[in-house]
Parts: sequence; C-alpha cells; structure tokens
Amino acid sequence: MQQAGQDRTAAAEDASLVTTCGRRIAVRCLRLASADRPVRRIALDVGRDQGGEPGVWAALTADEARDLAGLLLLHAGLAEHGAAAGGRPRKAPSAL
Repeated sequence: MQQAGQDRTAAAEDASLVTTCGRRIAVRCLRLASADRPVRRIALDVGRDQGGEPGVWAALTADEARDLAGLLLLHAGLAEHGAAAGGRPRKAPSAL
C-alpha cells in the first residue's frame, strides 16, 4: 500500500495531505472576527476526487477536533491490527 503524501507548511495552522485515492485533505485554523465574540474553528476540507466530484468541509471546535482525532486513531489501530489483536476497543468520544 502506498503511503499518503503530506504537504506541511511551517505553520501548524495550515497543513494538508493527499490520500492514495488522490483527494487532498486540508486542515486549517479558521478565525472569524466578530465585534462581540471572535470565533475560532478548525476547518477540515476534503477536496475534489480524481473524477472532479466536489468534496466536503466541516468547521470543528477544538474539542470536536480532538474527538475526531481520537476516533481516527482508534480506527487506524483497528485497521492495522484488527479488533481481536488490540482487545476490546475503548469507548469512542461522544461529542461527535
């Protein structure tokens, strides 16, 4: 299996990777300046596929991004080792 390529910038606020199926997944810090309350989110942008079909995006709070990261790590471990090798999977975060 070919590893996904990574295109990392000097700032941790803006990074992306290209999957083996050709989609670029970009992760950025999204800041919306509001007079009464600034909004900060982590933007996850899954770009177009190789056939040109549109991608999707989501704006996550810091806690939601951490929960998603936990789920991705959990499922990466299961994909590599299977549920039997790692025992019973831990409880997934509930904030998604």
